[in-house]
Amino acid sequence: MSADSHKTFYLETFGCQMNVHDSEKVIGTLVHEGYKQVETVEQADLILYNTCSIRDKAEQKVFHRLADYKKLLAQGKKFGVLGCVAQQEGEKIFERAPHVSLVCGSASYRNLPEMLTQLEVGKREAPKPEARSLIRITGLDDRETDKCFETEFTARTNPHRGYITIIEGCDKFCAYCVVPYTRGKERSRTYESVLAEARQMADLGYTEIQLLGQNVNSYKDPAGKRSFAELLAAVGEVPGIRRVRFTTSHPRDFGRDIVDAIDAVPTLCDHVHLPVQSGSDRVLNAMQRLYTREQYLERIAWMRSAKRQISITSDIIVGFPGETEEDFAETLSLLDEVGYDAVFTFKYSPRPNTPSLALEDAIPDEEKARRLDVLMATQREIQIARYKKYIGTIIEVMVEGRNEARGQWIGRTSQNKTLNFTAPELATPKLGSYVPVKATASFPNSLVGEMVV
Repeated sequence: MSADSHKTFYLETFGCQMNVHDSEKVIGTLVHEGYKQVETVEQADLILYNTCSIRDKAEQKVFHRLADYKKLLAQGKKFGVLGCVAQQEGEKIFERAPHVSLVCGSASYRNLPEMLTQLEVGKREAPKPEARSLIRITGLDDRETDKCFETEFTARTNPHRGYITIIEGCDKFCAYCVVPYTRGKERSRTYESVLAEARQMADLGYTEIQLLGQNVNSYKDPAGKRSFAELLAAVGEVPGIRRVRFTTSHPRDFGRDIVDAIDAVPTLCDHVHLPVQSGSDRVLNAMQRLYTREQYLERIAWMRSAKRQISITSDIIVGFPGETEEDFAETLSLLDEVGYDAVFTFKYSPRPNTPSLALEDAIPDEEKARRLDVLMATQREIQIARYKKYIGTIIEVMVEGRNEARGQWIGRTSQNKTLNFTAPELATPKLGSYVPVKATASFPNSLVGEMVV
């Protein structure tokens, strides 16, 4: 379908890598339907926000953005809210932002062409709510779907690294997490469809693939023939693929076979992101995380005993209702025991529909902030020590960009570490290439080095 100058769209994405990749698929779908993507809201006929509801501030940012651009309604522009906030709030979005015309949860993206048609024919002005172009998706409907959002029209934004969603939704129901209510139940793509997409990406020149899922290692081949570890290994063996990553893992479903696959297949990256959330068994139980500290550390031991040096990163929440100083101290001791290469830290925030809303013993925000500061300072010292160990070693990096101000190239290692480096003028690296770099200095979150010629 040829693009029409009156069918332009602007899309802004909030949140996780799943949302980023969902947006790539949404963009491809819209372009196939005759829309043209533009760079500013002023240029757009249709303004879309792909939203995140993991934390309260991310959700508020969307409504602030909608309020800021309400003035554009007079110009005939239409607004749509996609993703997790759309699923969570549903028709309430129309009450908070009456100028919104489209609300679509992630499990209904496959219906976007039909929704766009409804929008175009102007049902927005119909007298009855059910006739409006306000697309209403309920949590119950989405939770029961068995379908994934697969499309051949994905508009990938990076020519060298690409995402493949292998599983959508979540069945874990952690006490603090809104994802099961916004993304629906777990549903996996077939082993063959994932491999076919990986081969297609390799044919197009992609050399790095990242497998995505809310609980990526909970993947179950619908045909019942292949495990996540087998899929991981198979993608790593696709000709032309140099690196394979995966995120995010859940400790409950993290098996030793995943570590064995990393050891056996050189293209699988030396990095595992394994969120722990707390070092206290009492808090883990209250969070409904389905594992103990000891079971989590068993998985860490599997990785530490691997033939390859696997970088381990994690997520931690402080200030969960009822978390005592003793509980928090156990989390700090876990940092020392594991020795993470990086930790993403968060203050607990209550989310709609989650079981933790009913818990008592809320932690004051100032105490959450204090614990967060202590946690970050502790992890910073750990990272300083860990990153120093790489000084003097030669590491292969994928060239991702150029920092002209510093005169450095930006690279990323298999362990997912940023390594900024200089290169001789006669050996200028190409974006997307893989080059050896000798690390010469370190910082808490990155390395510095010189390209080896």
